[in-house]
Amino acid sequence: MLDAIHAVNWDAVPGHPDWYEPARVARGLRALADAANLVQAGRAGSLLGGGGIVHGHSAAVFPAAAVAAPLLLDIAEQGHPAARDTALGLIDEALSSCPHAEYTRVTAPDGTAVPICCAIAHHVRGRTALLAGLGKRDRSLLADAGEHWRFEIHERVADGNGTAAFGTLAGSFPDGLHAAELHLPGEITVLDEVALEYPPAQGSFEACLRVIGRHPRELPPGAVLFPAACGEHVH
Repeated sequence: MLDAIHAVNWDAVPGHPDWYEPARVARGLRALADAANLVQAGRAGSLLGGGGIVHGHSAAVFPAAAVAAPLLLDIAEQGHPAARDTALGLIDEALSSCPHAEYTRVTAPDGTAVPICCAIAHHVRGRTALLAGLGKRDRSLLADAGEHWRFEIHERVADGNGTAAFGTLAGSFPDGLHAAELHLPGEITVLDEVALEYPPAQGSFEACLRVIGRHPRELPPGAVLFPAACGEHVH
């Protein structure tokens, strides 16, 4: 775990120069990974929460939070119980905080610029088995992550005044019409009216979204949708 922490150049991770302190991230993660009691975990959490991955006093989150999320989840799985609680509390705080303007997104492996909260939620969903086996508060983190849904288009067909898009849904698409960001490599388009046509069956991620006012050619297979509201959150 320490090797993974050291492998990241935290100075190269962007963040507001007046608030983000990259040295706090490396020190805080190392200290949290090594924490053996509540006091040590609290000190590590103060480093990370006072300008490392978030700035708690101003309720701001930094792009470093998305980079640190899988490391914090490793600590939650392997570390001391106090370190686990601190790590998951920091992730929950990062999900609920707003980023500064110009530092609202991180680059996904496919080159798309994903809102910080959606990137964190993706890592949280990857540890569903871990979190589901913990207490009620930690299971609620999965519910919080579910609000930052992700839908990947596999197929689409014209449907009335719009398009029926079939694909895989991670997270929970809310009832009603919602705006969504359509992500293609190097390009983001806002879709004004998207609704859940068919939810996934139990044990499946396959779903159908109805995109009103858009032709199938505008929604190519492989495109990914995220909540537009997540891209609009700015501190």
